[in-house]
Amino acid sequence: MPEMTVQVRWPDGLSRQYYSPSLVLHDHLAPGTYRVDDFRSRATLALEEASARVRAKYGFACTSAAESAEAIAGDAARHADSAEVEVVSMYPPLPGSEVSTRGVASLRPGSTSSEDTGIASLRPGSTSSEDTGIASLRPGSTSTEGAVPLSTEEDS
Repeated sequence: MPEMTVQVRWPDGLSRQYYSPSLVLHDHLAPGTYRVDDFRSRATLALEEASARVRAKYGFACTSAAESAEAIAGDAARHADSAEVEVVSMYPPLPGSEVSTRGVASLRPGSTSSEDTGIASLRPGSTSSEDTGIASLRPGSTSTEGAVPLSTEEDS
């Protein structure tokens, strides 16, 4: 059963990551902005479904999904229902969907390397993934045409 994490930025600026034992969160959420009450409802419903999938497969509920749901409820309780919470990223993406970085680096949980982003990065004119760090390309892209420079050697 594939697991996933969701990165969320709360109205007070706190950034939190929540675990799900299933990709079912993609059925209820996508990167973007939600009212706190809507996010809490969608996320906890999705985590209940994820836990039910674990129960169906293994014969017991997922306590980590319950812990994530409790953490979301606790974090949501600190904010007005009408405030806005942002789903920054969901990892891994659904198969076949593009990785959206929304202008920031997106790393796998626990990763410190851009090699784990799922995004190819090449210097303009380079054909080697060893030559990284300047232009960021979409997965599967083989051209730097239209790529936006992330930095230049002068910036270093």
